[in-house]
This record gives sequence, structure tokens and C-alpha cells, in this order.
Amino acid sequence: MAKRLVLVGALSLLAALAAFAGDVAQFVNLGFSADSKYFMFGQYGISEKTSAPWAETYLVDVAKNAYAPAGARKVAYTRAAEAGTTGMGALLTILGDALPQTRQYRVDHMLSGRLLYILVDGVSPTEVLEFRDFQTGRSYAVTLVRSGSTSFRISAKVTERNGTVREVTAGDPSIQRPGVKSYLVRQILLAPDGSSLVFVVQKDEQDTKVSNIRYMVETARLP
Repeated sequence: MAKRLVLVGALSLLAALAAFAGDVAQFVNLGFSADSKYFMFGQYGISEKTSAPWAETYLVDVAKNAYAPAGARKVAYTRAAEAGTTGMGALLTILGDALPQTRQYRVDHMLSGRLLYILVDGVSPTEVLEFRDFQTGRSYAVTLVRSGSTSFRISAKVTERNGTVREVTAGDPSIQRPGVKSYLVRQILLAPDGSSLVFVVQKDEQDTKVSNIRYMVETARLP
């Protein structure tokens, strides 16, 4: 009887957690331009509210750390997806619409940059992310600094093989994002030309009674 009560209690807890769990976006690296001046990424998923697919793509001017003109595209469907659907179809559809822009900025989906850091699911990040790029000999120490309740900046110390230290910052702490409960650095990419960093940031957004996972990027040129 005791084991049965424990099982019922566990199932009830899981059901309660599921009721308050929102939808989790899937991040997609869509590549850099041939000259590494632009970076494109997407995210997609199934809406927790409507059970329908949605997708977004963004084209970022790396040097300006801002969207290129008309660089943000979004689509959200109203018809509920079939069981087992991931929403990738919505991303493929929006990518087709963005093809002229992709060609204009010479974005190459094969130029994904080099992954310097990734936070593995289930692992809690340390306050300072420290890692080394063995290909270049650089060492990195990256800190995400919260500024107020809904904004942040990223501070990175880059140490070259010869001991030279360079400071890099990304993000605008004056930008407030209402509803965001937390930020987390999930990936750090080095542009194909080796001159820029892309920080992939996970956002935990509060939406009424649920929390949704979304992504954004911050970019910085190496001095």
C-alpha cells in the first residue's frame, strides 16, 4: 500500500509540473555569411497554448550586435499539430520565405562557425564559464551579469597563448525584457574568420502560469 501511495503521489507531482511547464524552443544554427559579418539562427517548437507549430529566424549584424534590416521573421500557425510533430516544418517554411535575404547577405548554412562552449542538458553552469580553445591556444573566462531583474550583459576575458589579455563585452544592460525570469549562456561560437564571438543565450520567459524557453544571441568583435 505504501509503495502504491508513493507512486500515486509521484504521478500527481508530475502531472502538476506538466500543467505549469510551457513549450521549449529548439535552437538552430543557420550559419554565417561568407565574410563572417552576419549570423543567422532560428528557433521553432509547438505552442503550449495552441498545440500549433511556430518558428522564428533572425539575421544578425555581428559587428553591430543588432538585427540586419528586416532580419526578424516569425510565423505562428493556428491549426494544432499532429502527435509527434516537432514544428520543424514551420521553420522550413519560413526559411523558404527568407531565401532572397539569405542570398543577399550570402549566408552559407554550412558555415556554422566553431563551437567553443556548450552547456550540456542537466548540468548547472558555474558563475564563471572557463574553457580553452586548443586550436588557437586562447583561454576564455565568461560571466553573464544580471542588471536589474530583466536585463543583462556578458563580460569575457580572452587570454592569448602569449599571455595577452583582452576584455570583451556583449549585450546592452539598458534593454529591459519584461517577463524574462532568467538568462543562461547555452553556447559560444567563434565566427569562421576567427574575429567575432556569438553567445547563444537561453531565456526563461514567464507566460501567465507557464514558463517558455526561448533563445537570443549577443555578438562581440574580438579587439
